[in-house]
Amino acid sequence: MSVILAIDDSSTDLTVIQSTLSCCTVLTAGDGKEGLEVLNAHPEIDLILLDLHMPKMNGFAFLDQCKALSVEIPIIILTNSEEIEKEILGLEKGAVDFIRKPLNFRSLQKRIELQLNLKQANRQMIEYNKQLERLVEERTQEIRKTTAITINALVRLLEIRNVETSDHSKRTKNMMRHLCAELQKQDDESYYLTDKEIQELVDTAPLHDIGKVGIPDNILLKPGRLTKEETDLMRQHVLKGVEALDYGTDKDEAPISFIETARSLIASHHEWYDGSGYPVGLKDSKIPLSGRLMAVIDVYDALTSKRVYKDALSHEEAIQVMKEEAPRHFDPVVFQAFLSIANKLSRT
Repeated sequence: MSVILAIDDSSTDLTVIQSTLSCCTVLTAGDGKEGLEVLNAHPEIDLILLDLHMPKMNGFAFLDQCKALSVEIPIIILTNSEEIEKEILGLEKGAVDFIRKPLNFRSLQKRIELQLNLKQANRQMIEYNKQLERLVEERTQEIRKTTAITINALVRLLEIRNVETSDHSKRTKNMMRHLCAELQKQDDESYYLTDKEIQELVDTAPLHDIGKVGIPDNILLKPGRLTKEETDLMRQHVLKGVEALDYGTDKDEAPISFIETARSLIASHHEWYDGSGYPVGLKDSKIPLSGRLMAVIDVYDALTSKRVYKDALSHEEAIQVMKEEAPRHFDPVVFQAFLSIANKLSRT
């Protein structure tokens, strides 16, 4: 049963309204102030019938209070036939409809029925949207989990070949998350990252060297210094990584943000800030921000990791090496952000 609040200083009109709307629960109030008290005590109210001329608090003041309190209950105002301007003012203040006095009770019933049906439809739409949001969130979580499993499977290919350690994926994701959070403190808009962009960078960071899967073992696992020819072949892992992400994509289709982030990160993480990096030789801000971030993370992780061709450096030793090459290699803003969080990354 619907609950209706009728606010009117005419006891006769209230009695008639209660009699006419016998199919509903009708609560009554003699003025706006009392109406607010009843409204506060009965949050289940579905609709309000509001007279404009009342003592203590008139209908307009009541409408203002409802707006201030963000009351989302349909309000039908009751006016006299000659009060056209007041009808308009009432509608401007938030009323959804008006009925002129003396009341035509058949019209009153129909208008109330219409508003209650609209409210019910709105409730159903809100519930539908909530269900849709829950479904989207569930699907999003499912997709993210599937993506994470796929990325971990790819990274495991490198781990199996003893190129990376088993914690490499976790470390790069952790460093990227900390570094992005620190970078968010910058005032420069060119370093601003949305939450979605940060999450994509965190999720794609472990893929930065995935192209090494295509490098022969005699080069990838060589314990000594590489020759120039071997170095050139090793550097091809960047392009191989990018090519791997191009598989199955259609140029006519809209770009997928996650894939574009991964492609950009893979393609540019070996570029140096002074332009001496590879594969293109990009310089300064022409290097995508994803690449500038990954460059710092990649160097730190490489220095502090044991590989077949070298021992791991301590955290302090790695930081010192990075400081020495920073002017040539790293974006100064990104590197300063990295230094601010460096102690959080120490493995000791």
